[in-house]
Amino acid sequence: MHSFSKLFLAALPFTVMVDGRYWYSHHRRTVARSQPVGKTYMIEDLYQGEDFFKDVPPIFFQLVPWLIAFRPFSDWTFEVGADPTGGNVIYQSQSDAQSNGLAYVNPCDNSLVLAVDSTSTVAAGGKRASVRIISEKSYDGGLFIFDASFMPVGCSTWPSFWTVGPNWPLGGEIDIVEGINNQATNQMTLHTGTNQTCINEQINGTQQFTGQILGTNCHSAKHADSGCGIVDTDTTDLMFLHDRSFAYGFNNAEGGVFALLWDNSTGMSMWHFARVNIPADLIAQKPKPSAWGTPAGFWSSQNCDMTTNFYDQKMIIDTTICGDWAGGSAYARSGCPGTCSDMVANATNYVDAKWVINYVAVYQ
Repeated sequence: MHSFSKLFLAALPFTVMVDGRYWYSHHRRTVARSQPVGKTYMIEDLYQGEDFFKDVPPIFFQLVPWLIAFRPFSDWTFEVGADPTGGNVIYQSQSDAQSNGLAYVNPCDNSLVLAVDSTSTVAAGGKRASVRIISEKSYDGGLFIFDASFMPVGCSTWPSFWTVGPNWPLGGEIDIVEGINNQATNQMTLHTGTNQTCINEQINGTQQFTGQILGTNCHSAKHADSGCGIVDTDTTDLMFLHDRSFAYGFNNAEGGVFALLWDNSTGMSMWHFARVNIPADLIAQKPKPSAWGTPAGFWSSQNCDMTTNFYDQKMIIDTTICGDWAGGSAYARSGCPGTCSDMVANATNYVDAKWVINYVAVYQ
């Protein structure tokens, strides 16, 4: 019904503009297919600013009752309630997040801000308000671009940009941006749940990526969900040798771009580009990944049936605190003070626990 609504409105011989934006889908829909070498990708979906919010239907739809069934829906949904990874957060609805200043669009640059509550009094071990949004549309391949100028930082934080399929882990999970506490570099991970082998190993004795392997078996289950991770090793800031792919290093470099090329015929490739190194073809919205050099992470289709293990993936942006990974022994090893439970009570720790997102795009 939702997809039909968008197509129906786009086919109408008129448009409706509200607050300077056309009130129907502005995303083009195409079919994912095999990606030939040297291909220049075409944009399919672009999400920016108000695209992440569900709007109240404009007066036009109220005046034409028969069209109300075809009104547009939000491209993203705010998930509400407890964190499924055991984090000390309560995810807020769109209205609550907006009214509490945890989700808004910066009018100066049209960036999206998603934050953890940094003003409320919360007891040690309690739960802070946070935000988790998920795309309405699912994907079976493509080139995914995530451009942010700032990411959440601080002890106990666990920010991530990732995709997930149905019936986890059967539909698979792709972690594009993820890390915890004082982690310096980005961790990229695949999670699978089928009986089809999916591993990450060198091909013909060579490593086809610049990152460092953390695990080779992608198979995951509820209590064994490490997956097959690769940690970025970007230290190309020659003056200070700062890591720029995560947390403070990422923010000090004015952020940057993370890219996932999901090609079922060849595999999964991931890159990180600091702001000053974003490829010109990507800035021009004509990306050609074959010209981007060696990826930070790569999982070959020779070692993993991508089609079987990954499908109907929806994108998620969230920030939790503590939880199954950032809390416990990982927190104790991080160099952060006290316990993760105690840190939850320190509101000032979360002043910089926020995403500033320029856009999310999917190319085919």
